[in-house]
Formats: sequence, C-alpha cells, structure tokens
Amino acid sequence: MTPTGQDPADRHRFEVVDSAVHYRGAIVNLRVDTVTMPGGGHADREIVEHRGAVAVLALDERDRVLVIDQYRHALGRRILQLPAGLLDVAGEDPVAAADRELVEETGFTAARYQVLVDLAVSPGFTDELLRVYLATDLRAVDRPAPADEEADMASRWIDLGELADRALGGTVYDATAVAAVTALVAARSLGTTLRDADAPAPLWPTAFDARAQTGRS
Repeated sequence: MTPTGQDPADRHRFEVVDSAVHYRGAIVNLRVDTVTMPGGGHADREIVEHRGAVAVLALDERDRVLVIDQYRHALGRRILQLPAGLLDVAGEDPVAAADRELVEETGFTAARYQVLVDLAVSPGFTDELLRVYLATDLRAVDRPAPADEEADMASRWIDLGELADRALGGTVYDATAVAAVTALVAARSLGTTLRDADAPAPLWPTAFDARAQTGRS
C-alpha cells in the first residue's frame, strides 16, 4: 500500500494521447504531450528533452574542491560551479565524458571516479538526468585551448567545508554544486559507501538522441 493507503495497482495511469515537438535545438527539444488526468480530463505537459549531463566534484588530498567561475547568460552573471558538460558525443561513456570535461575546463584529470549523486534536475518539465562524480587522485595535464565562454573561465580551489558553508549561506547557489557538496558531507557523516563509477543509471534520457537518429518530429 502507498502512504495514502491506496493500492499502487489502482493508481491512475497518465497515458499520453497526443504528442508534438514544437522546437528542436542543438541541446534541447520542446515537446508537448496531452496526458489523461485523474477524473477523465486531459492536460498539456511541456517537456524539455535533454541529452543528459555529467559533473565532477574533484577533491584533492587537502580536501579542497576544484571549482570554476563561469559566466552564465541565463543569469547574466558569473557563478561558481563544478566542471560539467553534456553527453553530446555519440557513444561516449559518461565517466570518460566527465574526465574530458574536467580536463577541458580545469587542466586536471583523475585516476579514480565514483558516483556521488544522480539528480533529476527539474522533473516537472524536463527528462534531464545529471550524474555527479567524485573524482580523486588528481594530476595536472595540458588543457585544450578554450573557446566561447570557456575562454573567460577561471578555476580555483576551495576547502570543502568552506564550500558547504557558502552553499548554506547563499553565496554558492548552483544546484549541482550545492547537491554535490551536501551529498559528500552527508556520505562522510553517515559512513555511506559511494557507488562504482559504472553503476547503472536507469533514468538516463533517451528521447533527444532517439529523435535525432530517426529524424522524427
């Protein structure tokens, strides 16, 4: 039984009776589904189809986190974030994508990756899943020449405790960074063993790439 006392088998099925793509972009599509509601009515639900993404909490032997200071046009300002990027290379393993982003954005690579936390970024309107890895055993490597916003990007180290304090104090507010730092602090407090880097991620989105491969609207 569910917490409300309702048998899961008797719960309403939100069936899609119509679906159309209203926008197709380089990194997202906008789909509108018409869905049956409890009681017999219908409602439109706007869904942003996304490729999925990865982020990296890179931690050194001094318990410092490698963060980037990046301009984000949607906010119109620079904010502190973790190295991150889209799964936009066909067939690329998510761990390889995470390490590639770490190298491209900071000039570091990691010998060890573990899954820190999986985030359904905003399940009310997008299928995006973001997997955040804990990266350790770091070493500096050559960073590729940056382009666009990345040419203005700077990276620096911040103590994990300070970063957690700043997240709670409202001066670090990137959702990925806040969730990752909170997850690591909680895992240490609880003694939780982190998942292996190749742990399954059942919610990885598939609609965007499937649509790109078939060309369907």
